[in-house]
Amino acid sequence: MNKRRLIPLGSFLFLSLIRPIVAAPSGGPYGPLQLEYAIPAGARTVYFLAPDGDSDAKGATLEKPTTLESAITRVVTGDAIILRGGVYRTGDLVFNQGITIQPYQDEQPVLKGTRIATGWEALSGGLWRTKWDTLFPLPPAPWWRLHRHIHDTPLYLFNNDMVFIDGRLLKTKGYPAELDENSYCIDYENGYVYVRTDPTDRLVEITAYDNAFTRTTDPVHGRQSDKKGFTMRGIILTQYAYRALEIEGYTPEQVSLESAHGKDVVGTVIEHCTMSYCSRVGAYLRGDNLVVRHCLVSDTGTEGLFILSSNDVLLEKNLITRNNEEGIQGYYATAVKIWNQCYRVTCNDNLVIDINNSSGIWYDVGNVDGVFTNNWIQNTTDGFFFEISKGVICTGNVFVNCVRGTRVLNSSNAKVYQNTYVNSGAAFERTPRSAVGDHFDWHPASGPDVDERHGHEFGNNLIVVHKD
Repeated sequence: MNKRRLIPLGSFLFLSLIRPIVAAPSGGPYGPLQLEYAIPAGARTVYFLAPDGDSDAKGATLEKPTTLESAITRVVTGDAIILRGGVYRTGDLVFNQGITIQPYQDEQPVLKGTRIATGWEALSGGLWRTKWDTLFPLPPAPWWRLHRHIHDTPLYLFNNDMVFIDGRLLKTKGYPAELDENSYCIDYENGYVYVRTDPTDRLVEITAYDNAFTRTTDPVHGRQSDKKGFTMRGIILTQYAYRALEIEGYTPEQVSLESAHGKDVVGTVIEHCTMSYCSRVGAYLRGDNLVVRHCLVSDTGTEGLFILSSNDVLLEKNLITRNNEEGIQGYYATAVKIWNQCYRVTCNDNLVIDINNSSGIWYDVGNVDGVFTNNWIQNTTDGFFFEISKGVICTGNVFVNCVRGTRVLNSSNAKVYQNTYVNSGAAFERTPRSAVGDHFDWHPASGPDVDERHGHEFGNNLIVVHKD
């Protein structure tokens, strides 16, 4: 850890010696661990893959591996995909079966959503350009207004392309004249990418795929969805133009019963994976009994993880950092968004740190009976944000250098006990917002009404102001 992390951690350890602690962050390890994976016992069919695999091979042995693109079209419920180590430049892969995806033994497969850019043309003024045929322009979000946002959120920030030089992500700009060695721009009309760094003998990567995997609910590859979640372990998913991973499912735009959503894909487990350098979100995840454990989610344009309309979810021992890196103004980003009538989502013992001008973990719109325990949240605006929702236990957490360690807004029955606040506040707020006359009327309707926003308890918390 750097010095900024060590100072409050040391303060917390000192305080723990003079005050009994009922619950607290474990101290890690957080994020992926290097493990050795056995072939799943009882797997129906095992497919062995390699970056240089043969798409026509069956993939039945290590000696004759197939490709990921080929295997994903063949797998059915109970099958296992085993990836040898190395870089797989691939994406936009779709499946609808309850399968397992994992490394071979202790090798490290890396899925990248970029291709290597070649064919650069030198221009005057130190500029270079190359023709590129997989571009990801995007119109502005509906909330964007010219008079209000043009200066702090120029239109090019909505595009989803990314350019990396020797692994370093460049910043996007609007015109070639604005470029320096740390930035790029794109001429979408003519299909050119511009940089002001000599690409000779450099590794230049440009986005070529929207996402790595979509677990669809639609028929695909001649099969109906089995409604079973998949298991993914030990995989790095990085450099994708929108998100690394998405699980589809019903997302209500009305007040919804718990029994009506979260049932399309049930029981997904994602462990020891990395989702990084996505232009927007690391992963959009749906489905009951979802588990995300020991994952790294970092360097995303807006959110890290989005949990939507799902019940009995567990997020545990994840490391989530450097989200909202695009810095779009007028949009409220967060490292983790738990959104739209999720029941019993537990966030336990996660490290959420260094989040750019946004919240840490945000339960928003109609969530019920959340559990928020033993997390370490540092350098965010609202560390734990509970909005338009009913019932949460928040205990054993440490909040460091957050504008508000905990914030409860237009909600009911938040029980906040045994937490430590270092240079961080706590807020309980209520506004007149209701379903009457609200643009998103079902949003406030899914939570407690104005006269029901009570029942909060705040006790046995330690609040410290550090002199530095």
